[in-house]
Amino acid sequence: MAVLSPRRAGFAAKGTKRRGLGFDPVLWGIPIAMTLLAGVLIASTQRQADYADWYQHWITGGVGFAIGLLLARLPMDQLRRFQWPIYLATMASLIAVRVVGTSALGAQRWISFAGFHVQPSEFAKLAAVLLLAGILSRYPVERPVDLVRPILLILPPWALVFIQPDLGTSLVFGAVLLVMLYWAGMPLAWLVLLLSPVITSIVAGVLPWGLLVWIPLMGWLAWSSLPWKRIALVVVLAVESGFAVVTPLLWMHGLKDYQRDRLVLFLDPSKDPLGGGYHLLQSKVGIGSGGLWGTGLMHGSLTRLRFIPEQHTDFIFSALGEETGYVGSVLVVLGFALLVWRLLQIASNAATDVESLLVVGIGAMLMFAVVVNIFMTIGLGPVTGIPLPWLSYGRSAMLVNCISIGLCASVARRSRSLRKWW
Repeated sequence: MAVLSPRRAGFAAKGTKRRGLGFDPVLWGIPIAMTLLAGVLIASTQRQADYADWYQHWITGGVGFAIGLLLARLPMDQLRRFQWPIYLATMASLIAVRVVGTSALGAQRWISFAGFHVQPSEFAKLAAVLLLAGILSRYPVERPVDLVRPILLILPPWALVFIQPDLGTSLVFGAVLLVMLYWAGMPLAWLVLLLSPVITSIVAGVLPWGLLVWIPLMGWLAWSSLPWKRIALVVVLAVESGFAVVTPLLWMHGLKDYQRDRLVLFLDPSKDPLGGGYHLLQSKVGIGSGGLWGTGLMHGSLTRLRFIPEQHTDFIFSALGEETGYVGSVLVVLGFALLVWRLLQIASNAATDVESLLVVGIGAMLMFAVVVNIFMTIGLGPVTGIPLPWLSYGRSAMLVNCISIGLCASVARRSRSLRKWW
């Protein structure tokens, strides 16, 4: 049995031991409630469409939750034996996307199978979490060289998803890696250094003079927190300087035109109101028109008239804001916040480190998608194409999210110190 780290202990539920949880109203109730609500919202977006497939969201959800309930009865030590086969299978499917994949909306992300379009990148996220949990539990990050294993593990799926191109989903891999490394005990200063190249790239593009402060600051952080101080200082300064130089080249040649537009236009979508900024402008108008209480389910005018393209997938939150208003939107956000708190409790009380890391990785995967998607729809972030868990239409994403909840429920059943949290 693993020993609780300080980060796990901070969320641990203290109390008497219990063998089972029964039905967890947060772990299962919130995703089920959101799936039911999503079916109505998706139906509302299709009122003027020539098709109606909103009910498939409920069917996929039913299948997904059934699989999740089965996995909740599966001991995690049995699943660990299949971590590498699952990971390799998803890598093979990502490679297959490049060869025989189906293209849509300017990206090649799907594989057609038995009449269904499967998105392997969704399953690759969960496969990476499973294997990362096993690797980090066996080889904790105690020295900088220990970072090589998890980084090499996450690079292949990240690269294969990035070149589809799917910038949004590729970012999930980085977020999951950083959160799991921190939960596994990696010092916060190292986490900042890992994230610093991204910040360097942003500063280089937005405020180049800021590099005169930022790069020396990262050098000082490397000197004060890493072993082999002189070598660490030189390496960090070289990496930061390299990213500062390479960023303009990557910006011009590493991203598609529409990806550059998405990353910039959220700052001022009115610069291209009929092009790249159209989604953001209409999404904000739709959410704002809902007011405090909303127009009522199935009564949103902008939703009915389909002012927002792809509203049933990436921009479902705009339909929620219009038809349920500020109150409904806040309740959904609070629901996600309560769910992540429950996942942190489960991770803290997990019987082993690998199970704790698995739940934290799943929580990071889900909450990163929630934050990025909602920020995107309200104009606080770029359009990245990340679906909102259980609310956005998408079979692959729905199945992966339901499977993830089932795995977390399995960990909760084996928890070593549980109590009635409510």
